[in-house]
Amino acid sequence: MTKVYVPRDSSALGLGAERVAEAIQIEASRCNAVVELVRNGSRGLYWLEPLVEVDTQHGRVAYGPVTPRDVVSLFEAGFLEGKPHALALGLTAEIPYLKKQERLTFTRVGITDPVSLDDYLAHDGYRGLRRALTLEPSAIVDEVTESGLRGRGGAAFPTGIKWRTVLNTLAAQKYIVCNADEGDSGTFSDRMIMEGDPLVLIEGMTIAGLAVGATQGYIYLRFEYPHAHLALNEAIAAAYQAGYLGANILGTGHSFDLEVRLGAGAYVCGEETSLLESLEGKRGLVRYKPPLPAIKGLFGQPTVINNVISLASVPIILDKGGAYYRDFGMGRSRGTLPIQLAGNLKYTGLVEKAFGITLREILYDYGGGSASGRPIRAVQVGGPLGAYLPESQFDTPLDYEAFAALWAVLGHGGVVAFDDTVDMLKMARYGMEFCAVESCGKCTPCRIGSTRGIEVLDKIRVGEDVERQIALLKDLGETMLAGSLCALGGMTPYPVLSALNHFPEDFGVTAADKAA
Repeated sequence: MTKVYVPRDSSALGLGAERVAEAIQIEASRCNAVVELVRNGSRGLYWLEPLVEVDTQHGRVAYGPVTPRDVVSLFEAGFLEGKPHALALGLTAEIPYLKKQERLTFTRVGITDPVSLDDYLAHDGYRGLRRALTLEPSAIVDEVTESGLRGRGGAAFPTGIKWRTVLNTLAAQKYIVCNADEGDSGTFSDRMIMEGDPLVLIEGMTIAGLAVGATQGYIYLRFEYPHAHLALNEAIAAAYQAGYLGANILGTGHSFDLEVRLGAGAYVCGEETSLLESLEGKRGLVRYKPPLPAIKGLFGQPTVINNVISLASVPIILDKGGAYYRDFGMGRSRGTLPIQLAGNLKYTGLVEKAFGITLREILYDYGGGSASGRPIRAVQVGGPLGAYLPESQFDTPLDYEAFAALWAVLGHGGVVAFDDTVDMLKMARYGMEFCAVESCGKCTPCRIGSTRGIEVLDKIRVGEDVERQIALLKDLGETMLAGSLCALGGMTPYPVLSALNHFPEDFGVTAADKAA
């Protein structure tokens, strides 16, 4: 029996993967070919989706992008034996885009059946948990601390410090909360994990529970991810049935329960305290800090809150050791970062690389330059509230401190490219409008500042007293940065002022004006 792999990833489905899978089944039946159709996750090469793979004696051979119309000719060409075809890409593992990556967190994504526990175990799954079950809680935290893992959701706070705070806080009940409210434009790594390898997230959360003494976990998932919701629930059920979740994990006496809760679509609920309010059944409003969630979080109890990629990186750290993970990266940015390429690029998709690769390498060696063929003028890194970087800064390494030095953020690792036809004033206005629409309304700088910001930018657009309006825009940005209760208002100045600073001509500022 020949295994044929067709992704169940929602992006691949949006590009026709379900119809391709059906066509393969129909044609296999017509040809009397014995085929086992495996619905894997996407490899992250979205310009090649639907990407169909076939197991051969030499390894998995890829074909793509495949449409239902191509299926008959694939069978006729002998693709079940990995034979040549116009869509043949050779051995999947040898595709340069994949071969040059360092896949640690995404090591199984695209390779396994996401909801098959047997497949997960056959590819080193649950080795990290088995080791964690032999360690004292403090020793687990030590491994995570040694790895240098920092929050992959944007704040980049050291994960080990957060976990140790929860471990050292006495309470009858503690919680592990996964922030799966992936709302930044141009980001999809969380979704890819949840759809392509949900068990690695479940394992990571279980290890976190052991590390801090928490017995209950929640995955706060954005409701716009229905395929992730299905995959997570199916994987959680499999983990319970096999004894990897529940009251007596693998007979060790340790307990950890886990469930998925759906958010209602508010961007601000990606902020951890607003998320906790929503998880408790309240309106998603930002809380004042202190107290920190690590001390007084969900239902007033000590709570670990990490995003999907942070928690999904934990199993390999416990399996191979903190030093192994730490040896990837540079400076204080250790391990790997799943970089999501979107916007005006020839090759969009996911690239997992160790910290230190430059933005230029990502854009051209992986992204292939602009899809339009025109020069890339600006790149926004870190979501809709990230700074816009000009071509002169493309040689910056992907490193938290290097980006901070430029008054920029790596955030969730989303990279959105724009060619030289982009209007940066329009993009700055979008940043202000986004904040105005998504603000929870609790603090004045964010609620009022974003609305006034839109008005100021509209006046600049029509040339009304531009010099005075720009001075007002800068002052408004400083107020929002210093006075907002959370990062939504506090980061809105990043795209606005970076667009103004690097592309002043789009705001009607001449070289003479800038010099003056």
